[in-house]
Amino acid sequence: MGKTLSEKILSDKSGTDARAGDIVIARVDLAFVQDTTGPLTIRQFKEIKRGTLASPQQTAVFLDHAIPSPSRQLSNDQQFLRRFAEDTGCQLFEGGSGICHQIVAEKFAGPGDVIVGADSHTVTAGGLGAFATGMGSSDIAVAMALGKTWFRVPESFKISVNGRFQKWVGAKDLVLHLIGVLGADGATYKALEFNGSTVSSMTVPQRLTIANMAVEAGAKVGIFPSDNVTKKFLTAQGRGHKYKALRPDADAEYERSIILNASELEPMIAMPHTVSNVTTVKMIAGTKIDQVFIGTCTNGRLEDLAAAAAILKRKKLDPKVRLIVAPASQDVLSKAMRIGYIQILVKAGAMILPPGCAACLGVHQGVLGDSEACISTANRNFKGRMGNPDASIYLASAATAAASALTGQITDPREVA
Repeated sequence: MGKTLSEKILSDKSGTDARAGDIVIARVDLAFVQDTTGPLTIRQFKEIKRGTLASPQQTAVFLDHAIPSPSRQLSNDQQFLRRFAEDTGCQLFEGGSGICHQIVAEKFAGPGDVIVGADSHTVTAGGLGAFATGMGSSDIAVAMALGKTWFRVPESFKISVNGRFQKWVGAKDLVLHLIGVLGADGATYKALEFNGSTVSSMTVPQRLTIANMAVEAGAKVGIFPSDNVTKKFLTAQGRGHKYKALRPDADAEYERSIILNASELEPMIAMPHTVSNVTTVKMIAGTKIDQVFIGTCTNGRLEDLAAAAAILKRKKLDPKVRLIVAPASQDVLSKAMRIGYIQILVKAGAMILPPGCAACLGVHQGVLGDSEACISTANRNFKGRMGNPDASIYLASAATAAASALTGQITDPREVA
């Protein structure tokens, strides 16, 4: 019997014949923390009395969730993480470098890697063929100390996507539709493995968007096979040596198969207050909004800023709407400035924030007021997610968000572009 991507990767990293349901101990290629989960992880690391990391170069600390720091406590937590990095020699990515998941994709992840992070959206790196997953602080502390950790090999769902996207429909619409099909817990501890003609033609940023939101259906990982698209991306990042071809076996066994037709999809949106509360944009078009947020580890990449700029070029925001834009990394920001996307967005009336998580977490840089509504390109819209339980969050693509910023209400991008 053949193997799924998860079974192949965990077999390689554990040195066993790993099958779904097995418990394995696997080598870890990268373990990381960020500034909200990091302090607890480091304290756990110190409690297990390990003075040194298994591999400082395969351990990273990111300051991204609350940058610049909005409070004394968070500033002290960041000081604590800086001292840890200095003492252990692990890699530190200072505030303004960007969001951990974007930087992992740019600088670390590759096909067949095992990546663990103290953040649920660690799954993003699955877009590059990595078995990447979020874990609790204690588990990450152990992985940092030993360079390995245990997994239960997940059963896999085969997600086959064929057909061609319509104009202004893309990866975010696809993954929102999929979560609507699966439900918020419909893939709990499963591996979502993607294939099909649509997947083969997707860019790496599109794959990262879909992998990023696999966890919103409860999945342990969301993994794409590696191919020439993966190879070109890694080569462009100066990491061509990380490439290896990785595909599931033709006779791999899947617990469930789902077939989707990309050509039938429309712009999609998740309504408050769950990610699985999905409908088409046109079904709720006209809903008033107060704020638009384009960014995050889901849709803060160059392609997302390009889509927003294409819609907003030579136009002005609705005067009653605030548009916040936060590029996912320094690299994204510098490229967007060089191409001219940032200038277009600023002229339209956008506020540009430093690379980082910004308004997504609800700590600062975009906390909503009572009864306000925001359309966001983030991955979560739970009650209180953006800092106010009396506000509402709608999740959509960068194109839908930009179109809505123009009109002051939820708008299908095909209507204004």
